[in-house]
Amino acid sequence: MIPAAFDYVRPSSVEEACQVLASGDDVKVLAGGQSLLPLLRLRLAYPSALVDLGRLPGLRGVSDRGDHVFVGALTTHDEVLRSTVIKERVPLLALATATVADPAVRHRGTFGGSMAHADPAGDLPAVALALDCVFVARSADGEREIPAADFFVDYLEPALEPGEVLIGARVPVLGPGWGFHYEKFHRTAQAWAIVGVAAAVRRSNGTVEEARIALTNMGPTPVRASAVETALRGVDLAPAASGGTDPVGEACAEADDGTSPPADLHARPDYRRHLARVLTRRAVRAASG
Repeated sequence: MIPAAFDYVRPSSVEEACQVLASGDDVKVLAGGQSLLPLLRLRLAYPSALVDLGRLPGLRGVSDRGDHVFVGALTTHDEVLRSTVIKERVPLLALATATVADPAVRHRGTFGGSMAHADPAGDLPAVALALDCVFVARSADGEREIPAADFFVDYLEPALEPGEVLIGARVPVLGPGWGFHYEKFHRTAQAWAIVGVAAAVRRSNGTVEEARIALTNMGPTPVRASAVETALRGVDLAPAASGGTDPVGEACAEADDGTSPPADLHARPDYRRHLARVLTRRAVRAASG
């Protein structure tokens, strides 16, 4: 299908981009285009104008800033995967990014585009939520910081105001003792997650000292599995004896608490709830290993 007509604008600066975005409510940002272009072709989006940020300076790259890593909004998924800073300092982001679509999409799709698209079936929003990332947006009034817990407002709705451009995110660096894993269930290697789990677990003397768990595609936004995080504190990580109870599994049985999983062609809500419990246990075990 051919997209509806729209104006095309390629600004030369972030300031110019902010001005264009503030000029109307139906102006859309084009970064890598891997999420937006299919919506245009299916006529599920009817923007009056597209603002192409692809060549704006200063919005691409990864930098180590001590207690956090800053990832520019136009950094491609492939650049995230190839970054030694990401692999060494925030490995959960690398693990999840490796599951995004296929190499062709990862070479074009961007970190910021994936976050600003705010698709609950996307892999990276759950990672941002689990790690307590802080997004940085810029407008004519200056910069604004938005915690990940406040950034994903509703289905495909980020907390960006008219005239704001997402310039990147601060990804906290967790200290020693943390393990990470991203567990994803999907039909094919290129498909969206039916359910995904981003897990960060801090171990101490064979028990869970702290856990951060976020779920993909279990509601209109990524969901923090706070009941599991609470239930895991102090849990013994030793493998369950044959025929005995599994305290990790029991804690993860609460993974679907407070969720509202969708029903679609791929799965019913009850199946997604089952997957959330199973995948959370797998993710916690892998992150604790």
